[in-house]
Amino acid sequence: MTAPRTVINRPLKSVEVYGGTLFAVAAQEYGDATQWNRIARANGIVDPWLLGPTKLVIPPADPSGGNGGIYTP
Repeated sequence: MTAPRTVINRPLKSVEVYGGTLFAVAAQEYGDATQWNRIARANGIVDPWLLGPTKLVIPPADPSGGNGGIYTP
């Protein structure tokens, strides 16, 4: 038997960035630059390099401590 799953609804945060990289945004928001992929997926972005002003949705941090779907051998 498994324990019931608890879903916590957290409001999405958004930030305005004026150039730079998703690596820098992830480092600032999550304290871990490797979480950039989480921000990229939430915003439909493929390239981590940001050109010009961009408004980004910042999803809540992963409480499991995952690495944003990045595989490191």
